[in-house]
Amino acid sequence: MEKRSIQRGRPAGTKTFDAVPAKAFGAAVAALRAEDGIAQETLALMTGIERSHMGKIERGLHAPTLVLILRIAKAMGRSAGELMLETEARLPSSWEDAGSASAAPANSKNSAE
Repeated sequence: MEKRSIQRGRPAGTKTFDAVPAKAFGAAVAALRAEDGIAQETLALMTGIERSHMGKIERGLHAPTLVLILRIAKAMGRSAGELMLETEARLPSSWEDAGSASAAPANSKNSAE
């Protein structure tokens, strides 16, 4: 029996990538990095990834894993929570509304009781 090779990334055909939060996270990282005066290449090296991957994260083309978010935060001398707050601040209100639309009927039902 032949051993199967490990395949990285999402399985073909999956649609779990959401560009809106990926772009918001990337914008937050880029803004905080620039605010701190850190070059993209330097941050990538401190994080342990390729500069091109960091560029894709900052442009919202890649959504980093939780482990990578924690490594980026540590390299920037910030908490992951701070990165998430900055990300949430950059999300468009239309994205927030879409996420709370399914909860609206339940809330209105509960408030009527």
